[in-house]
Amino acid sequence: MTQTTATTPASEPAVEMVSITIDGMPVTVEKGTLLIRAAEKVGVRIPRFCDHPLLAPSASCRQCLVEVAMPGRDGVVRPMPKPQPSCAMTAMEGMEISTQATSAVAAKAQAGTMEFLLVNHPLDCPVCDKGGECPLQNQALELMASGAQSATRFTDVKRTFPKPLRLTSNILLDRDRCILCQRCVRFADQIPGDPFIALQGRGGGHPCVDMDGRAEHSGGLYSEQIGRFDTQVLDFHDPHHAGQPGDTGQADQQTIRGAHGLAGDGSATGPGGDPAVVGGLAAGPGLGHGAEELDVSGRPFASYFSGNIIQICPVGALTSARYRFRARPTDLVSTDSVTEHDASGSAIRVDMRRGVVLRRLAGDDPEVNEEWITDKDRFAFPWSSQEDRLTVPLVREEDTGELVPTSWSDALDVAARGLSQAVADGGVGLLPGARLTLEDGWAWSRFARAVLGTNDIDQRVRDHSAEEESFLTARVAGTGLGAVTYRSLETAGQVLLVALEPEDECGALFLRLRKGVRSGGVAVATVATSLTRGTRKLDATVVLSAPGQETRVVEGLSTSHPGLVEALSSEGATILVGERAAAVPGLLTAVDTLARATSARLAWVPRRSGERGGVEAGLLPGLLPGGRPVDDTAARTQVEQAWGLEQGHHLPCAPGRDTRAILSALEDGSLKGAVVGGVDLRDLPDPGLADRGLSGAGFLVQLEVRRTEVSRYADVVLPVAPAVEKNGTFVNWEGRVRPFGQAHVSRARTDRQVLGMLAAEMGSDLGVDSLEAVHATYAELGLWDGVRPDTVSVPETQGRPGDGASRSSSASSAPAAVDAADQVSADVAPGNALPAVLATHKPMLDAGRLLEGEPFLAATAMRPVARVGADLAAGLGLVGGEPVTVSTEAGAVTLPAVVGGVADGSVWLPECSAGSVVHQTLAAGHGSYVSVSTSAEVPR
Repeated sequence: MTQTTATTPASEPAVEMVSITIDGMPVTVEKGTLLIRAAEKVGVRIPRFCDHPLLAPSASCRQCLVEVAMPGRDGVVRPMPKPQPSCAMTAMEGMEISTQATSAVAAKAQAGTMEFLLVNHPLDCPVCDKGGECPLQNQALELMASGAQSATRFTDVKRTFPKPLRLTSNILLDRDRCILCQRCVRFADQIPGDPFIALQGRGGGHPCVDMDGRAEHSGGLYSEQIGRFDTQVLDFHDPHHAGQPGDTGQADQQTIRGAHGLAGDGSATGPGGDPAVVGGLAAGPGLGHGAEELDVSGRPFASYFSGNIIQICPVGALTSARYRFRARPTDLVSTDSVTEHDASGSAIRVDMRRGVVLRRLAGDDPEVNEEWITDKDRFAFPWSSQEDRLTVPLVREEDTGELVPTSWSDALDVAARGLSQAVADGGVGLLPGARLTLEDGWAWSRFARAVLGTNDIDQRVRDHSAEEESFLTARVAGTGLGAVTYRSLETAGQVLLVALEPEDECGALFLRLRKGVRSGGVAVATVATSLTRGTRKLDATVVLSAPGQETRVVEGLSTSHPGLVEALSSEGATILVGERAAAVPGLLTAVDTLARATSARLAWVPRRSGERGGVEAGLLPGLLPGGRPVDDTAARTQVEQAWGLEQGHHLPCAPGRDTRAILSALEDGSLKGAVVGGVDLRDLPDPGLADRGLSGAGFLVQLEVRRTEVSRYADVVLPVAPAVEKNGTFVNWEGRVRPFGQAHVSRARTDRQVLGMLAAEMGSDLGVDSLEAVHATYAELGLWDGVRPDTVSVPETQGRPGDGASRSSSASSAPAAVDAADQVSADVAPGNALPAVLATHKPMLDAGRLLEGEPFLAATAMRPVARVGADLAAGLGLVGGEPVTVSTEAGAVTLPAVVGGVADGSVWLPECSAGSVVHQTLAAGHGSYVSVSTSAEVPR
């Protein structure tokens, strides 16, 4: 595949080098390099447990002790009196280091450390999930084989703990295996900034002080141990306070046992063996919202990245609920892959046993996700193997109206005849969805243009607009890997986020920004409609906007935040704009104008894995592959030649319909047929229109992995393979090409293969029989190097959602900011409905179809809440925690209220979470007018 390379600074500051010797071998390294890293440069591996290259040193385990000699003030090299931890000591000129390979002192120190680690460690390697890939196991056997350590001298009873301790619904802790390396604690604090796990207690058995600073009341002597950063999960709590309202904000006596507030189901245990409470009173330090931030299970919310502590744990102390006791590493077949859950392009490893995916691990890719992935990437893989998985084609019988299984030949014949007739009668629209590989997207684009003869194709199953397509044409399509990359963001200086919440929408991007913030290389500002955990952890400057007013706010930054605009003019400064900007008319134009005025780099960050690749493949009504505009004669000619179209067979020259226009045309009969891919009607800005359009389609073909709502209207359903059962390429938000292999051998066909067969049935050769053929054609075509138009703000003519009008393809016209003084008066009685403006976006873990089949992960999602502006809360008499109802004429959503965190006169709802499916329930979206009340009844 073709991609350009990122630019690098012309000059870099000089690096000071020092010369040292390691086991007698001279080596030159940067000053400040850790000795353990310097040893790796000459091929010497020093044993370690607590050390991790992406975490700050802690020298907790003491397994990496080495002998060190260094020059004194007189220049004479003298050995230090004791062995030193090589993971925490930095290289200085003239140092002489002797590792276990050449030093008996270092070898004895390491053997002694290992002996102490094994004193209380259980001998359960055969049943431990880490067995076979355990650093402790490997290093212990290595020391025994070398004679540095013989059989244990410890003859007493090993310390034990009741287990497992359920840190979250998804992560279990066996404390007797823990060696207190603190990798998990340091990861949580340093990488995502979620202190959900902590080192608690002191020594081998001293009285503890709980996390609120109170002395231990239960009378036990608890040793130092790892646990949830919560005063109650380890039973470190004051029994005099037990039975008070906990995490749920109310005393639920069904989950509180006796006077101690203990869980009676045995799912969590305290240090003494008694059941621990399900929910504690402290969510951890620095989070600021305490009991407001709970997960679905009622525990304090942990993290979107908690699963990484399982992978970096050097022993089997941390395990996942799904993988626990399921397999040994020798049973697994591993395949390198790429996440299908977002546009990050994160590297993952898929481990299978007997044709079943048992786990996913983070891949090591320093240029993209380093060694971290989100919990969604790690655990959300069962979605493609649910009971409604499509395995054979389905055709709707005329007599019964039911979908019945049939052969591929019959299904393709019915589909080909139906689509041919629809083309002749008025045309066919295509909605492929945005989770396709680049190769599958290429096949959809070519099938639409070369077989069906239409540009009525749009992958955007979300808020979208003509302005957005103009922006994508000008700034994104056909640009390849540009100057804005993960690595460039670490030293960008100033980063401005617009309509983008990285922690929810692109986890790897959030972690890289936080890394830059912690190192001092990045200052983050965000134009947003709500305050989030992510903005707090990025220490971001928040420019709070009323929903729908983001355009005005961006245009006014030079006046309201002149320092920010000045910082955007510095070298490397970057603006990152999310796909949600399409919901606000004029916002993308304003962002483009700001970037040009300040010379800031600009990048667009979509949410779905196939969105950027779809842009490159031409899955937009005005774009051909490689970023070529459909109305440019030269661009069409290039594509016609690359596709080998017959003489006289030309591509359509007029831009086609977007998603909304396709659905409207299906509803009114202008289009007679449709081909639909991975589309969730709940994601569409107007699910009602989608329902009417698809039900009114004369002939509908669906390509899908599992049955969906669209299947109710399909005349032919053709099963296709999920990402795990095919090989292909995703293109991430950077424009970086991310190929991946097929993990699961399957008979399922890819979209590319199905469309190729369907095209052949219709008398055309799609030229996509092999990946090699697709890649060769794409490489020959290359990226568009012609004229690119400027971003154009297109006036919106559609009605505002929530006012009884249909949902606009680019959301509603931006309403004026709701002024609290105009909307709320001091004498408004609590319970009355107040008008507000709706803000909404999707949390990372929601009610989406790709999370189905994973209840352990689903229970770790943040509890859905409604964030209500302070002025509205005052008018309604809200203090937080009470149910609040957000409603339109179409329906109502009732959730617990959280006061503040949004602009006055506005309310925020999760877009697609349990009990809050905004588009379907309210027929509304971002920037819509809604009513807010404390009554569960829907106000009219």
